Amino acid sequence: MNNSQLLKGTLEGCVLLVISQQEVYGYELVTKLQNLGFFDLSAGTVYPLLQKLERQGYLESQLRASNEGPKRKYYHLTTSGQMQTQNFITDWQQLIATVTAVIEQTGENMDGAIERTK
Repeated sequence: MNNSQLLKGTLEGCVLLVISQQEVYGYELVTKLQNLGFFDLSAGTVYPLLQKLERQGYLESQLRASNEGPKRKYYHLTTSGQMQTQNFITDWQQLIATVTAVIEQTGENMDGAIERTK
């Protein structure tokens, strides 16, 4: 499994988490996510996701004037978005616990499995 497959399943939750901290506009969100470690993330991935989350009712947006050019669309969480963010955190913590348990149960046998495949 590569990073892009993992990213698809977690990016939505990470976007909601970042927006839960403060309202952001699209490019600002991309920059924040890149600074948090999503180095290969592009605006072409984030903008459609923002539209999807808005259609689902997790986000609302508002156009505001900018000192640096055209108006910017700022996003903030709705009540439904806040609940979805909490659900993501709970689901993520459960997934971490499950995967950690699997690694701990099978990790010590990995050397033997690798030797058998040679």
